Amino acid sequence: MSGFLGSILDGLAAIALAIGLPIAAGGAPPLAHGYIEGEYLRIAAPSAGMLESLSAVRGAQVAAGAPLFAIDRATARAERDRLAAALAQARAQRADLATGKRAQEVAVLTAQKARAEAALRYSTAELARQQELVARKVSSPDKLDQARAAFDRDRGQLAEAEAQLAVAALPARPEQLRAADEAVTQAEAALAQAERRLADLAPVAPVAALVEDTMYNPGEWVPSGSPVVSLLPPERVKLVLFVPETAMAGVTPGGTLSVHCDGCPSGLSARVTRIASRAEYTPPVIYSVGSREKLVFRVEARMETGPDRPLNPGLPVDVWPIDAGPAGPGQ
Repeated sequence: MSGFLGSILDGLAAIALAIGLPIAAGGAPPLAHGYIEGEYLRIAAPSAGMLESLSAVRGAQVAAGAPLFAIDRATARAERDRLAAALAQARAQRADLATGKRAQEVAVLTAQKARAEAALRYSTAELARQQELVARKVSSPDKLDQARAAFDRDRGQLAEAEAQLAVAALPARPEQLRAADEAVTQAEAALAQAERRLADLAPVAPVAALVEDTMYNPGEWVPSGSPVVSLLPPERVKLVLFVPETAMAGVTPGGTLSVHCDGCPSGLSARVTRIASRAEYTPPVIYSVGSREKLVFRVEARMETGPDRPLNPGLPVDVWPIDAGPAGPGQ
């Protein structure tokens, strides 16, 4: 009789394997069924333009910082160069305001001061002579008044020349310097914005990833914001599981699950990262035996130990509690 029952169990096991149902050691069914899902990075350009070049190759791996594609940047380069020139002009004007007059201009003012000094010496001597002549009653008071007026005039011209020479060594007024500083800051911000826009037209891979797909070919027009390259980083591959409500007691955030999939090596495990707060009906894509109409909870998990390369999105998986261990075909 025992041999007969053993034959029946062996037959059921063979049927289960034939239709693809995993069997755990001791007959423990999987805790849940699910599939691999990828969170793709879709890289786009901020503005429309012709696709100038495409460095990413579909199905290849790219390193972080590797160029992906470039939108036509002729206009952006011209704008960047214009703003760079505007910044250089603003800085030059600020430097010019911070210094005095040129040496040649200072030389002119120095010569004017020397001429004023010479004129003052003559008028001083003439005033003294007229005062002596008037005292001796040899000259008229009118000539003394004229000499005194010439002396006052030459003394004022010398003071003016000295003041102009002192001003020539001064920088611009504080208000003018502040306005020049603001102009430099504004030009720097505009140039930084242009540099950023130029870089955005030729994006690089933010992380090491698989080039899952490319949507355009060089020479095609790319609308603004339209993804050109789709990347799948290995750390963004996750498990999406649908756990029956009767088994939710064995699933906790941070808990570890044993993972099995067709053709995968043994010893795979994943850690639970998210548990849905609401129940739902089993999606049609999950063909679980006897539980299609039961309520399940969506659970997400990240692979902790896995094969050399990420599992392909869409691959069906089964999970067991880590202490039970998967016992799918070949285990």
